[in-house]
Amino acid sequence: MNKETLQADLMKAIRSKDDVRKRALRMVLSAIKLVEIEHRDSLDEPTILGIIQREVKSRQETIEEAKQAGRDELLASTLAEIEVLQIYLPQPLGEDELAEIVEQAIEEVGASGSQDMGKVMKALMPQIQGRADGKTASDLVRGLLSSPQKD
Repeated sequence: MNKETLQADLMKAIRSKDDVRKRALRMVLSAIKLVEIEHRDSLDEPTILGIIQREVKSRQETIEEAKQAGRDELLASTLAEIEVLQIYLPQPLGEDELAEIVEQAIEEVGASGSQDMGKVMKALMPQIQGRADGKTASDLVRGLLSSPQKD
């Protein structure tokens, strides 16, 4: 996924008068532009995927707030935006796949306990960026590092 693809899709959405897609893509491109300005450089694919994932997560929080406030119109538009953004994300990792990648990262850095969690997460995050939630991965790493080691 790159910025040019998102911009081309935005142009298509504008031409076809697809307001939901147009709104979602504009917000993502705006977020990408902000990060580019911060870093003073163009972004690589994993970073762009991370931004898209952050936008999806933000909208999921909006859904919870809209449900509590009883705002059905906001709920419907936010769900539609999430559907649009998920098209640009890779398939999420299943629990088994994530566990396998976490175990490989633990082996790779030679982690032996919870004090090595930072090293494991540093090796793990580039592999799962955009495909799994960081908190879920962190919980899994913590669980594996604190449990007795297998033979």
